[in-house]
Amino acid sequence: MNFTRWSARLPGTQRRAAARTDRGSVPAARGEYEQKSESAADLPPLPSIPSLEELSVREILGELPALVALVYGPDHRVAYVNGAYTATFGPRTPGATAAESCPELAELGLLPLLDQVRRSGTSRTVKSRKAQSHRPGGDRTDRTERADRTEGSYTVTCTPVTCQGTAGILLHAADVTDHAEAAERLRTSEQRHRRTVVTLQRSLLPQELEQPDDLRVAATYRPGGEDAAVGGDWYDVITLGAGRTALVIGDVMGRGVRAAAVMGQLRTAVRAYARLDLPPHEVLQLLDGLAAEIDASQIATCVYAVHDPNEGRLVYASAGHLPILVRAADGSVERAEDPTGPPLGTGGWLHTSGSIGLPPGSTAVLYTDGLVERRGEDIDEGVASLERALSGAQGSPQVVCDRLIRSLGVTDDHDDDVAVLVLQHPARTGADAELFHNAALDLLGGVEAAPRARAFATGVLSSWRFPVELRDLGVLATSELVANSLQHGTPPMRLRLRRTDRRLIIEVTDGDDHLPRRRRAEPADEAGRGISIIATIASSWGSRRTPGGGKAVWCEFALPH
Repeated sequence: MNFTRWSARLPGTQRRAAARTDRGSVPAARGEYEQKSESAADLPPLPSIPSLEELSVREILGELPALVALVYGPDHRVAYVNGAYTATFGPRTPGATAAESCPELAELGLLPLLDQVRRSGTSRTVKSRKAQSHRPGGDRTDRTERADRTEGSYTVTCTPVTCQGTAGILLHAADVTDHAEAAERLRTSEQRHRRTVVTLQRSLLPQELEQPDDLRVAATYRPGGEDAAVGGDWYDVITLGAGRTALVIGDVMGRGVRAAAVMGQLRTAVRAYARLDLPPHEVLQLLDGLAAEIDASQIATCVYAVHDPNEGRLVYASAGHLPILVRAADGSVERAEDPTGPPLGTGGWLHTSGSIGLPPGSTAVLYTDGLVERRGEDIDEGVASLERALSGAQGSPQVVCDRLIRSLGVTDDHDDDVAVLVLQHPARTGADAELFHNAALDLLGGVEAAPRARAFATGVLSSWRFPVELRDLGVLATSELVANSLQHGTPPMRLRLRRTDRRLIIEVTDGDDHLPRRRRAEPADEAGRGISIIATIASSWGSRRTPGGGKAVWCEFALPH
């Protein structure tokens, strides 16, 4: 194929405009310059500018800084490559097929594309494809600004052309190596930043969940995909003593390091407030004020729940968070419907507590919005989908976590981070049930209350086959707690003994809401030593106010292995 036949084939309007520019515009500009400067005659004559009609296509393409090649025929034989193409990939033999003589086209993935362009007759472009230059690095021109580069990135456009009945394809390649390298550096920096945030996020979450005696608990955290910024999802499990457990999950409405940092501060504050053994709504009230102090521009949702094995219920308060779901042993799912308050950090709201049953054999799920929220879909539909998935989810808490994640379509490229907390109240039977017992005694007061409580404790602890030493310590603790309640409390009073597979719990409740505190008794004092004795002989002790007024004082003894 004779490439020179394709030169200077421009539309007539462009040729006439170019001719007028050559004949008229340049002399006029020269005359104006001579009138403005008297020394113009001393200047050398302006070089003659050839008309566009005098330039061939070969000359125009040869001066382009972009890489240009022309192939023709069904097997894409090389008709022409310009100087920039030769300088980058080396000379190419005219008439040779592209597959044989142009290995760079194979590296760029263009050979199948050339067939598509030939069949469809439409242009195609590929962006930022990499190819090796087939020449020494030192021969690189200043155009590349990198003499030692052996691999480059190119954006190539393949345009179908036809001349004298012969079909061909014009390839125009732009060197975008600098742009591709800058994009790669930016992508690497973003990935490094993301890894830092994910590491921070995971380090602020509990590394190992506390496992209560009466519950089985598991949690899962999944950061969003590579294109999603890490958020502030978090969860925690906190043992409160006396068999009670606090469970919390929340979501800071933000992204990146700042959201993770706020999340860490809120989680730390929750653990501190939980140690006060306050009702759930009071914990959220304290968190609400703290969240506004940390960063008023960032708000967070949170649900805080407390499980008491003696009640068989979850008492909870929610600050703008999604409802807790509870699956009964028969597979039915109940949604916590009590009203929720606004998110943390908004202020001016009095939170309230609600409750939902958690009987033996049931499973509860706490989760963040990333599990159920989808673009273009109402979030209630997502919660309904989670209910359906939970109704059929059986197995250990970790198995349930994994099944819910899969059922809701959460993958590695999910657009939001997800946190799920699953707790089960197992129905114990057989030998396992023998490790969990409860016994209670109502105390009417009077001088006979303490001896009656000691006798009750002795009988119960003996029936539970505790070692003599542990039984005697339990009876002593019972005596001190009852004596403290008789002296400082008011009726009604109640003694509760409870054993699990790990500990013995002794608790006394009364109608007075003044919490006892440990103090140093002077040698001459006749009272004030009861709580100190309890703190000395027990593994742990504590007190809390009870709903409706009154208090509970408790202590625990770890069982021997």
